Amino acid sequence: MAKEMSAEELEKRKKALASPATAKIIKFGAKAQVKVFRLTNGRIGSKWRIGAGFKKPVPTLLLDHVGRKSGTTFTTPLLYLVDEDRLVIVGSQGGLPKDPQWVANLRATPDTTVHLRGGRRQVRARVADAVERAELWPRLVELYADFDTYQATTDRVIPVVILDPR
Repeated sequence: MAKEMSAEELEKRKKALASPATAKIIKFGAKAQVKVFRLTNGRIGSKWRIGAGFKKPVPTLLLDHVGRKSGTTFTTPLLYLVDEDRLVIVGSQGGLPKDPQWVANLRATPDTTVHLRGGRRQVRARVADAVERAELWPRLVELYADFDTYQATTDRVIPVVILDPR
């Protein structure tokens, strides 16, 4: 489990996350990771080594999603958990106050593609219901302990998205 934060630490983190600069840094980092992942077919960029991932690297995929308003295809790098024949991703966005855009985009257009190291998969996305989320959340925190910190930082329930094979 993640280190317990004091109320003061939690408020400091919330204030930092509310800064427009934080969202820009996340967006810039994601674009760079997508480029490197694609250039190397996932040899570089397929493991997350930041935060809790420093000592325990976490697998990363590229998620394609279609903008529900623009119709533009976007690609977002995300940590993932393998759960039998499906993949599980988390809409944490570092604990920012709003769900990432890709969550709403997948609700509108759930059939999509993910890029894994060395290959692609066709998947259908769905947001886990409360029971599924309760079952998956401890495994996701075991995979990447910072998810617990992100949940403590935000007032929203961070969505867990299941990617079923198609």
